[in-house]
Amino acid sequence: MKLSMPRFDLAPVLVVGDVMLDRYWHGGTSRISPEAPVPVVKVNQIEDRPGGAANVALNIAALGAPASLVGVTGVDEAADSLAASLAAAGVTARFQRIAGQPTIVKLRVMSRHQQLLRMDFEERFNTDAEALAAEVEALLDGIKVLVLSDYGKGALQNHQVLIQSARRRGIAVLADPKGADFGIYRGASLITPNLAEFETIVGRCADEAELVSRGARLMLELELGALLVTRGEHGMTLLRPDHPALHLPARAREVFDVTGAGDTVISTLAAALAAGEELPQAVALANLAAGIVVGKLGTAAISAPELRRAVQREQGSERGVLSPDQLLSTIEDARAHGERIVFTNGCFDILHAGHVAYLEQARAQGDRLVVAINDDASVSRLKGPGRPINSVDRRMAVLAGLGAVDWVVSFAEPTPERLIKLIKPEVLVKGGDYGIDQVVGADLVRAYGGTVKVLGLVENSSTTAIVEKIRGQ
Repeated sequence: MKLSMPRFDLAPVLVVGDVMLDRYWHGGTSRISPEAPVPVVKVNQIEDRPGGAANVALNIAALGAPASLVGVTGVDEAADSLAASLAAAGVTARFQRIAGQPTIVKLRVMSRHQQLLRMDFEERFNTDAEALAAEVEALLDGIKVLVLSDYGKGALQNHQVLIQSARRRGIAVLADPKGADFGIYRGASLITPNLAEFETIVGRCADEAELVSRGARLMLELELGALLVTRGEHGMTLLRPDHPALHLPARAREVFDVTGAGDTVISTLAAALAAGEELPQAVALANLAAGIVVGKLGTAAISAPELRRAVQREQGSERGVLSPDQLLSTIEDARAHGERIVFTNGCFDILHAGHVAYLEQARAQGDRLVVAINDDASVSRLKGPGRPINSVDRRMAVLAGLGAVDWVVSFAEPTPERLIKLIKPEVLVKGGDYGIDQVVGADLVRAYGGTVKVLGLVENSSTTAIVEKIRGQ
């Protein structure tokens, strides 16, 4: 399955549901309490993170999508902390604040990256369902996807009103369900139960075939557009009416903490669908995102650069031969990680020791090396009949195998000036007896503050000389 990074900036999503504050007390522990057989933690750091529906909205914003949130809180310090964190992340949050009821807080005591204790401060909210529905109605214009993030804490009491309101506008509705009655999500475009939640409704599934058949019946009964069952270490299963089941394996390299993984799945799904991705591709992106988040501690958001890098690994574009579009996306990610881009170009027809030494010198000028090579017609114009000896595909494959080279791209024009304008490398290098003013693109690079360097070549190393020697023999 081919994956790409969607235009998340064009994907407005509205999240409605149970917001909560995930609070972490961090500290060291070196002794057991004399009062009871428990460790004593000396707290030296307090950290607040948005949780529940607020974490879903935060994840959407972290991907670069416009995110709005409607939820219910108390009138207290925890609600203020939530509002401040969400505003700082660019989330538009509207809270129905209820006096006399606490904002839901999950307090975790941590020591050496291990959770020692969790304490929950919560009461089921007496939500004004009509007022909340009116708030949602007022925010739906321009929204591409509505997410119902349901933790069963009382914020969502009128699911059908919200679902039908969105459907009348042609807005997709995604629901992360809870409880023993999935009937409240009837008509949703997609629901995302985990395996335990799914089996609570349909009964235990002995194998994948039974999961698929029972899922199909559930979709028919509830008039669902699709069903995504998240299955932990067994990955995910996407079910759609009149389509074969799609089973995706888990992508986690190392599972550190599963807190918030479900939030990451539905937020990535929602943002990708809002950006126009087809459902299978959106699910595959969500699967990659989940594999990243379980390697982090606590409730965490996945950034667009992190997801882009995972997509590049998936598509094999972390290194090697790329198209210009792939290269631009990859370079954007590299720069997001603070890496400097070095650019050079040439024909590289028969690779020799001089080329290898030159490319190693070029790579040392920055963090990533892009090598642009002339296509076959361009080489023939430059070098004359009988050249190139090797086709462009073979030349790119050989260059991509060198340790000094990160990415290889070809160009058809007489010079690489168009690529230089697109890439805007921090460093432009050329080898040979050129003066800096003779290097194609030097003026462009220097105009935006980049560096231009001319590097020497290894003596007595020349593709033309090699060709002439072979012909002479």
